[in-house]
Formats: sequence, C-alpha cells, structure tokens
Amino acid sequence: MGEVKLHGFWASPFSHRVIWALKLKGVEYEYMEEDLSNKSQLLLQYNPAHKKIPVLVHRNKPVAESLVILEYIEETWPENPLLPLDACDRAMARFWINFGEQKNNRRGTRENREEVAQILKTIEEKALGDNNFFGGNTLGLVDLSFGWLPHWFEVTEQVQARSYWIRLLCRVLHAWAQNFKQVPVIRDNLPDPQKLSAHLKRLRGNLLKN
Repeated sequence: MGEVKLHGFWASPFSHRVIWALKLKGVEYEYMEEDLSNKSQLLLQYNPAHKKIPVLVHRNKPVAESLVILEYIEETWPENPLLPLDACDRAMARFWINFGEQKNNRRGTRENREEVAQILKTIEEKALGDNNFFGGNTLGLVDLSFGWLPHWFEVTEQVQARSYWIRLLCRVLHAWAQNFKQVPVIRDNLPDPQKLSAHLKRLRGNLLKN
C-alpha cells in the first residue's frame, strides 16, 4: 500500500470512475479524501493546472483528469481489460466516451430538458443498442464513463423535484443503468443516496442564492 494513491471527493462521479476501474483491475490503493473548500497542498501540487480531483498518484507521479486516469489504468494494468482488444472497437469506445463527456459538460451549463433527452436517445440507440453493457456483455470503460447516469442523474432529478423520466423515454438505457448498479464493484462503491441528495440540495441552494 502506498504505491498508488487516489485524491478524490466522496460525492464526485469522476472520483468514482477511477475507484471502479482500480477495483475492477484488482489494484490496491490508498484513498485520500479532499475537502474541496480547503484543498490540500498535495492536490494543488499534483494538479496545478486545474486544481481539481481526481488525481491518481502512482510511484509518486501524478495523473490528473478522470478519463486520462482511466486510460492510464488500462495501460499500466492490462489485466482484466476494460477496452476492446480490436483497434477499431477501441476507437469507437473512445469516441463514445468523448461524446458523453462533451455532452455532460454542456448539460452542466444549460438546463435544456429536450436537448438532454435527445442526447440520451442518441447514446441509447447508437452506442448501447440491444447490449447489456456498452461493450456487449462485459463492463468496460464506456460504462464507467457513463456511470454518473444511474445514480447521480437520478438523485439530481429528485432534488429538482422531477420525475426520473429516463425509465420512460429511454427504457433500454434505464435497463442498462439497473444492470450497471448491480455489478458488485459498482453497487458496493456508490455514495449513499440520502447523503448525496443532501449534498446536491446544498449546492443547488448556494447556486440559487448567487
């Protein structure tokens, strides 16, 4: 223990992406919880560009940004691969990971329900199809990258007093979400929904004050 450390935040889906990948790979690590209102000097040192979590430290060398970290984990610990072996399939997996990240960032700045619905339908029809997971029957990096949907999006909808409409509009995607949450590594490493709801309510309240 000590060779691998992860600086994260309990409520962050980006931190959980990394946790899931490390556990799926069987990599032992030390978790360092960060107070985002009073970030540690180590975090500021390890990620001076963005000063954000998560940061993976491997043999005293930091790697920042969750998707970059996922790629690093895949390359450093090739056992139990999380990307397809075929080069074309790997490229398509990376495409959908980047697509989801770009659209998720836009969702964070624009509250357009119809636009979000169209994005989710595209992901469902073009990326997921009839598969149990984005890579077929096996959990992979694409699933981890969309891991914010099954838990965080649902809790966010509850905080905003909305119905969780994915189950009606995107039934295949909703089925994937339920399958995803039942994978032991995922199920055992999700933030408590009540605690997460309280945290998101505080954030929402602070935003409404400004």
